[in-house]
Amino acid sequence: MFSTKNLIPAMAAPNDGFRPPDLLARAFANPHLTAGLAGGLLLITLLTVIGLLGDPRASTPVVRLSLAKVQGMAAPPGWREALTAPPREPVVIEDIFRLSETPLGPDGAFGGQATITMAGGRAFHAADPLVQAPLAGFHIQGPGGLLPIIAANGKTPAEAYARPFVPNGRPKVGMVVGGLGLNAQATRQAIDGLPPEITLSFVPYAEGLQGWIDLARAAGHEVLLEAPMEPVDYPDNDPGPYTLMATAQGTETVKKLEWVLSRATGYFGVTNYLGSRFLASDSGMNAFTGALRGRGLAFIDDGQAARRGGGIPRASAVRIIDEQLSGEAIDQQLLQVEAFALQNGQALGSGFAYPVTLSQVASWAESVESRGYQLAPASALTSRR
Repeated sequence: MFSTKNLIPAMAAPNDGFRPPDLLARAFANPHLTAGLAGGLLLITLLTVIGLLGDPRASTPVVRLSLAKVQGMAAPPGWREALTAPPREPVVIEDIFRLSETPLGPDGAFGGQATITMAGGRAFHAADPLVQAPLAGFHIQGPGGLLPIIAANGKTPAEAYARPFVPNGRPKVGMVVGGLGLNAQATRQAIDGLPPEITLSFVPYAEGLQGWIDLARAAGHEVLLEAPMEPVDYPDNDPGPYTLMATAQGTETVKKLEWVLSRATGYFGVTNYLGSRFLASDSGMNAFTGALRGRGLAFIDDGQAARRGGGIPRASAVRIIDEQLSGEAIDQQLLQVEAFALQNGQALGSGFAYPVTLSQVASWAESVESRGYQLAPASALTSRR
């Protein structure tokens, strides 16, 4: 056991030699103790000021939201899918080492495109976002949603929603990548990974279609809507319940087309999904192009309707670049697109949002201008015929 005799001297030390002034001097000479005392003094001072003057944040608006309410708040269709898509490994092509200042437009205002210089001296242009749809005056309410119309001043949706383009005299090459909106990861890769000059086309059956189109236009891409059309092997190959049929009455064709058109806004035209039988039908195509003409829309096809006009802005792909799904085969088709542009002044390619297609198109688009071409949106390759 511990002896109380030994504890008492420890608790009450003798006073011999104890000098208070020396103890205080030693305490203030300790930097840690001095800092602690200063901090305590500052805290007491601040509390005193707040008590006298009030909380300096008292006039600042404070918003408190229930997490349950936030979770249930409505969001634009498609954003939920876009934000919850499975993560993917980032693809690093080259380091960006210099970003120029935002250039001045011709009127001295900020605008235009900023130049991004990549390692190796290649330059890309960061696009301004395209204006958010719908634009006033270009739509009316239809039975199933908004339908495009020609504005009162004669301007068409094809003009209003196309990506701005200024030719530089070089042969123009363009690319349409389609099948977007059904697979979240592929759609995000196309929107984020392809330069804004690449035109993107979306499936009308996609959930959250307007949200995807908004994302694409915010990244600078112009947009097409895909019209499902009857192929020669229908019904074994069925594009869905709103397929435009070759033998249908014109009113039925227009009715189905208007359902497709009412699914979203912000597209400058329509492209075909399949359609080998429908595109060969004179009656079907007359009803189809007549409806587009009345609504001021363009028609871009994958090459199967190259001989058809309709009095509307038209362009046809000279190559479907990914009929063979290999990087080497796609690269060969892209070279054919370039060769056609060199001979004819312009050329358009078409592809589907397969992973290999997205990868090869991104690499091609990065280098094509260094070979003497100008990358152009599909709308810039249209002509009225």
